[in-house]
Amino acid sequence: MPESQPSWPPAGGGYPPPAYPYPYPPAPGQYPGYGQPPGLSNAPRNGMGIAALIVAIAGIVTALSVVGGVVLGAVAVVLGIIGHGRAKRGEADNGGVAIAGVVLGLLAVIAGIACIFVYVGIFRTAGGGDYIDCMSKAGSDPAEQQQCTERFREHFENKFGSAEAPRFQESHGPLIPA
Repeated sequence: MPESQPSWPPAGGGYPPPAYPYPYPPAPGQYPGYGQPPGLSNAPRNGMGIAALIVAIAGIVTALSVVGGVVLGAVAVVLGIIGHGRAKRGEADNGGVAIAGVVLGLLAVIAGIACIFVYVGIFRTAGGGDYIDCMSKAGSDPAEQQQCTERFREHFENKFGSAEAPRFQESHGPLIPA
C-alpha cells in the first residue's frame, strides 16, 4: 500500500454502534424517578402487634374499672390474633409482640371479671340487696328513700367502719384523736 493513502478501518468492522440510553424502553408507568421508593412495598406491617400490646397494657392498668379490663382486654386479644396471623404469613416480623398482647389482654379480661365478683361481694356484704329492696318499696316517696339511704349508710359503717376521716384535736403536743 502506498503511504499517501489514508488508513481507514475495514468495512463492517471496527467501531461499535452508539449505545442506546436504556437497554429496553421502560414499561408504561415505570419511568425512572417515579413511584414508590425501594423497600417500602415490602416493609413489615407491625401495627397490629404493637397496638395489641399497648391496648393490653391499658387494659391491665384499668382492670379495676371492670369496663377497662374487659373491653380493652378483649380488643387487645383480637388485635393480637390479627397481628400474629400477619407474622405467620410473613407480613410482619413481630409475632412475639402480638402474642404478648394476646396474653396480657387475656389477663386484663380475667382481672376485670374477677373485679366484678369482688364488687358484687362487697355490695352484698354491705347490705346492697336490702338497700335495693327498700328503695323499690319506697317508690317515689323522697322521705322513704332518705330512710333507706340512712339505713344503708349505718349498716355500711357498722360493717366497714366510718367513711369519714378521723378528726384530730389541736394541741401543742402530739396529735391525739378526738
